[in-house]
Amino acid sequence: MSEDLGKKNVKLARKLVLVAAAMFGFGYALVPIYDVLCEWKWIERDRPDAIKQVPIAAYKVDLAREITIEFMTTLNESTAMEFHAEKKQLKVHPGEYHTVNFYAKNLTDKVMVARAIASFSPALTSRYFEKIECFCFSEQTFKAKEAKTMPMRFVINPELPKDYETITLSYTFFDNTEIQ
Repeated sequence: MSEDLGKKNVKLARKLVLVAAAMFGFGYALVPIYDVLCEWKWIERDRPDAIKQVPIAAYKVDLAREITIEFMTTLNESTAMEFHAEKKQLKVHPGEYHTVNFYAKNLTDKVMVARAIASFSPALTSRYFEKIECFCFSEQTFKAKEAKTMPMRFVINPELPKDYETITLSYTFFDNTEIQ
């Protein structure tokens, strides 16, 4: 009986070592998995305005290249708003300054404080997408049923690697009224 118990203990110990090794391997693999996921969908975190706002720099316009900028808008599930970009996409030359207007409307009968968070795809392009003016720099206050046209002025830094021909900029609006 004790010999049978010993075999069971050895078998259990092997299983536990395998589980521990698998956990270590999974933890080790999380770094490259995280890198892949961040490349797929990177969220621009709230940063101080001094970092977000880029000073206007004179770039040499690269007329030989054309970049397609796609604008996507979404709402957090609890945000009762209408929200969209004036244009779905825009073709630009790196170094040119452009302004795109976004439209938002509070659909409630109450004052709403909302915040737009940007994300870029591919993620690396966020380094080269320089916003000069953006409604996303601060929270927006909407009166009941109020609609706003909100500009976003930007330039694509001409140092953007040549293999990037399309940038998708996505904004998600969140209702922050209760957080106030």
